[in-house]
This record gives sequence, structure tokens and C-alpha cells, in this order.
Amino acid sequence: MMANVTTGKGSSAEQSPPRRRGRRPAGEDTRTALLEAARAVFAEHGYHRATVRAIARRAGLDPAMVKHWFGSKEGLFAQAVLQVPFDFRDLVSDITADGPERLGENIVRLFVTSWDGAGGNRFVALVRSITSHEEALDVLRDTLLNQLFTAVTQVAGSDHPDLRASLCATQVIGLGMARYVAGIEPVASAGVDTLVALVAPTLQRYITGDLGEATN
Repeated sequence: MMANVTTGKGSSAEQSPPRRRGRRPAGEDTRTALLEAARAVFAEHGYHRATVRAIARRAGLDPAMVKHWFGSKEGLFAQAVLQVPFDFRDLVSDITADGPERLGENIVRLFVTSWDGAGGNRFVALVRSITSHEEALDVLRDTLLNQLFTAVTQVAGSDHPDLRASLCATQVIGLGMARYVAGIEPVASAGVDTLVALVAPTLQRYITGDLGEATN
């Protein structure tokens, strides 16, 4: 968050430093600051209500830096929110590393731990932009269904992998919405172990359990 600029006289220790204008000496620091600010602002307001000026203000930079580094708000959104910062092959390996009996537990722990860290703003920004930004929906659908959950069900040797993957996606997206977007308590403030204990059995059933007459 940008510090307020003190315009009155006083000691230097009492005055907040002025907002930096123009390009910072370390260019990559500028780019990183804009990406972090963009994720926060997109998470708070969604794509259409977020402005370049608000993002630059959050980063403590001149709005011209957005155009310099990303070309436009669209370009910044693509870099800050739409690009997935991990290799899904690694995620599939992590989720399936402990065998089929712990798939649900590993999914919940991985997602909540990631979202509680730096990934939270990215997820919220993605979800809040779905209704107004078609690419956000495409990214969410492609990453969760095609690249992650379908691969997990295939590694587990589950029948009806597409159906099971879509059920997993509904559970994970619903958990993310409740915890990070809607702030529904006590889910929003529950510990990771609590969520694992409560949500993992449902995910486990979706991946390896009997789906009953729905699959007949």
C-alpha cells in the first residue's frame, strides 16, 4: 500500500517518502511491484472496475509504467492473473505421491496452502473476473479440469475420469469462493487441517469412490 505523502514541514523521520515517479532503477522490481499490486486490485474489484491508475497507485508508481511494462490493463491482467505460475505435472505428482487413498487430502492441503499464501489474490482476481472476462473462465476451466483433475483421476485409474474431474472442480472452486471471495465463516478462518478433515473425504469419494446410479 502506498504511504501518504507528507506535505508539511517536519523532520525527515516524520515524513513519508514521496511516491516514486518513472522507472525504478531495478526494472524487474518495478515489474514485480506492478504484478503484485494488480493481483490485489483485480481481486478487490474484478477486471472492469480495476483501473490502471489504482494499480499504479497501489504499487507507488506512475501509471505510465503499466504501459511501459505491459502495454495495457489487458496485458497486465494476462500476466498477473491468467498466467499459471507452476507446472501442472509437478502438481499431479505431488497429489498422487502418497497413493490413491490420500488424493483428497493432498488436493485440499495443496490448494488451501497455496491460496493462503501468494496465490490467494490470483484466485480471487480470477474468480471475480469470470463474469466479465471470458479468458478468466477459460483459464480456470482449462487448468482445473484439463490439466489437473482429469490427470489425477487418470493416474488413479478411476472410471469416468471426466465426470470425476468436474466434480472435484466444483468442490475446489466452491471452497475457494467460500473462503476467499464470500468470506463465509467459519470456513474463511478455519485452519488447513480442519478443512482437510472436513472436505477431503468428499473429494476422495469423487475420485475413487462409488458414484452410484449417476454413472449407470
